Amino acid sequence: MIPGPPCPFLRVSRATPCPGAPSPRTILPCPAGARCCPVPCSSSSPPRAVPPPPGKRKRGGRKTSPPRRAGPGWGCTGTAPGPPWLPSATSCDGACGAPAAEVPQGKQGERSSAFYSAGQFFFEYLVVVSLKKMPDGRYEPKITYQFPKRENLLKGQKEEEERLLQAIPLFCFPDGNNWAPITEFTSETFSFVLTNVDGSRKIGYCRRLLPSGRGVRLPEVFCIISCLGCFGLFSKILDEVEKRRQISMAVIYPFMQGLRESPFPAPGKTVTIKSFIPESGTEEARAGWGVLPLLSWGSMALPWQLIELTRPVDAHLEHVEFQALLQRLSPHLILHIFASAMLERRLIFLAEELSVLSQCIHAVAALLYPFTWAHTYIPVVPECLLDTVCCPTPFMVGIQMRHLERVLEQPMEEALIVDLCEGKIIRAVGDEEEILPGKLQNEMLISLNRHNNNNNEHSSEQVNTLVSEAFVQFFVRLVGHYGSHIKWGRSGSGSFQERAFCKAIASRSCRRLVKKFVKTNMFSLFIEEAEKSRIPQEAYFQQKIIEYHEQKKHRRES
Repeated sequence: MIPGPPCPFLRVSRATPCPGAPSPRTILPCPAGARCCPVPCSSSSPPRAVPPPPGKRKRGGRKTSPPRRAGPGWGCTGTAPGPPWLPSATSCDGACGAPAAEVPQGKQGERSSAFYSAGQFFFEYLVVVSLKKMPDGRYEPKITYQFPKRENLLKGQKEEEERLLQAIPLFCFPDGNNWAPITEFTSETFSFVLTNVDGSRKIGYCRRLLPSGRGVRLPEVFCIISCLGCFGLFSKILDEVEKRRQISMAVIYPFMQGLRESPFPAPGKTVTIKSFIPESGTEEARAGWGVLPLLSWGSMALPWQLIELTRPVDAHLEHVEFQALLQRLSPHLILHIFASAMLERRLIFLAEELSVLSQCIHAVAALLYPFTWAHTYIPVVPECLLDTVCCPTPFMVGIQMRHLERVLEQPMEEALIVDLCEGKIIRAVGDEEEILPGKLQNEMLISLNRHNNNNNEHSSEQVNTLVSEAFVQFFVRLVGHYGSHIKWGRSGSGSFQERAFCKAIASRSCRRLVKKFVKTNMFSLFIEEAEKSRIPQEAYFQQKIIEYHEQKKHRRES
């Protein structure tokens, strides 16, 4: 927790605040020495520790679960204060200038949220976060460059921008302020997710690097803020930014301006950015471009470069790198982690490199497709927020290995703690081996072992597709019959028949797991979307269900 002087964090509550709780969006400074609760709220629905408001039981069906969001101003439960921008699950809900209601429905293979929709801006901001020396000798991260600079904002928009920009430095340097000037540093790429009090979410794609020069220097972070999820694509953009940074900051601006003016491509499509980059072999070139006025570039003969940025065909895989997970954990342990995530338990991942934490946690969350992790989700927890592990509600967080001793000392409830450096589980609940049905678990193990031993025969995209296919097939066989148990009314809305759905499962071990799974927030949210419309929300998943039933029919006939 954060002791100390005035804290800019908002004290906000959900739809039913505790008596005496301040109203949402009210900024309250913490008393001197007070301790602010750093625990981020759940991304979609109330934490399990707070009982949801009782829903009306639909005829013949289950109780309706609470709404996905309590509306503007929601944050932590009760009177616990939370940051104005909270790390949480990755989706967009219409941020980045496109209201959710106006987002077109995705095609086959696309998610239907604005998080994956085409035609939006690539990004909202590019910021540079540098370390500034304080009077006491410590270094604190500060934003030293921002593009674009927005003017003539309304009061509410300006306040929102200030809250966002205030939160970014903490997550660009989550490993504390114990830095010193250095001469060598290997650049690293990682990402974080911020959730505003109104539910809108933004992703920060970061490249931490050491600026070119002589002598000792401090690293800096280039951070692209966007509500669009595509880690591979933004990594390529950061490659271009880093290449230009080694020449001069001045040549970053025209590239980012060209990118901002280009529409975000649809899945499987490519957008071409026309940019330029001068020869960078000499100090004179760097110095010359560093002072070149922006207005003079258009009249010069410049070395133009065409940069192609392509989105994967399978949009649900574009923010994931399963190879990173397979390289660090055995298939057996991956299934233990998957089982714990499926039941929405507390998961802590440990590694020293920020990029490893970021990639592996995104990969674990992606294993749940077509379901979405609906609780606290922080790929890299800043040092000052380590008390997050004391949260009684489900969470999925990444913590640097140097903080292991502090984490183990925390009075936390049962959690699965995974060491990504050694590829082992440090602490477990104890029943992870028994959660998944034996037959389905063995089939997934065979599939994962096959992909894990391909000796680099497959590309990263192929590995993503093959691994995702194994877990999608698991959900198809486990709950793929859900559509047959939605009773449709004359009004067009549906009612999920939970009891009949569970009884329809012949395998006793599968039925035991499903009875637990239907109580999770991720399943409730998925069913709520399915009840709203007969049009499938997850076309890729629906296609796999159809293929599975066709294969079963073919086997019976043959």
